[in-house]
Amino acid sequence: MQKTEIPMRPTATQSSLWRSVSNYLYYRPRLVLVLLLGPPLLFMLVVYVGSLGSLLVNSFFYLDGFTGKIVRHFTLQTYAELFVPSNLDIFKRTIAMAIAVTVADALIAFPLAHYMAKYASPRRKSLIYLAVLIPLWSSYLVRVYAWRLILAKEGILTWFIGKVGLLGALEWILSLPGIGGTSLGLSPIGMFIAFTYVWLPFMIIPIQTALERVPRSLEEASADLGAKPFQTFRNVILPLSFPGVVAGSIFTFSLTLGDFVVPLSLGNSKLFIGMAVLSHQGTSGNIPLAAAFTMGPVVIMIIYLLIARRTGAFDAL
Repeated sequence: MQKTEIPMRPTATQSSLWRSVSNYLYYRPRLVLVLLLGPPLLFMLVVYVGSLGSLLVNSFFYLDGFTGKIVRHFTLQTYAELFVPSNLDIFKRTIAMAIAVTVADALIAFPLAHYMAKYASPRRKSLIYLAVLIPLWSSYLVRVYAWRLILAKEGILTWFIGKVGLLGALEWILSLPGIGGTSLGLSPIGMFIAFTYVWLPFMIIPIQTALERVPRSLEEASADLGAKPFQTFRNVILPLSFPGVVAGSIFTFSLTLGDFVVPLSLGNSKLFIGMAVLSHQGTSGNIPLAAAFTMGPVVIMIIYLLIARRTGAFDAL
């Protein structure tokens, strides 16, 4: 016969010790708060803030053009290189793409979020939530490369456009300077489509959350006072839900600003900030210039977040 093991019960000494520790912590809530928040805050300070600090320090160094070595001497020489016309074009190009993607995502997300918040039944809302979030379960690289196949010259989108007789219009659009390219898969238009798709869920959820906070009684009061649906939307719904739009734009704008995978996969020879950082850090080994490029989006986002805070966008997150 097998012997059954009887679980060991804590001894009186152990029980007394745990009771003493519990009582000690109960009367010291600040100590409990420190013990709970201390490790994650320490991790954030060391890993996140520490890495940003390292980037900031390295951005004040410079690369010796003769020896190719990093000179660890504090100077603004590296930041001066950011104002070269070619580097300014990189910033302008990236900011323009981030603004375009943010506006497009807001225009697409708002009607869907409004339907989810005001008209969809609980079951239908759950299905829409699932449809919005399912793409996030797959790898970001898989989604980008899927769009690379879709937008390729021999891809399904070009094939469909040819079937409906709009291939000439597509070729005319691709011939336009600044946004065109050899195909949709190698052009700023393709990058714009991929960016808009990839970051769309990050715009839908904050807007839907903000719209659910708009009391239906305000809409009914507006209608009782004789306002038409569009007037109610413009004067009641949009102002109250605008913090949600700004909250979503924080994600879409910042993620587009620093991304390098989409430009590298779907772009042409024109660099974006993420590609420039990758090139200077990896290919040329110019870590100070790469760090200076990285601090550009950081400064832009700090300004953006300060503006967003004034609109109450953080309440919609």
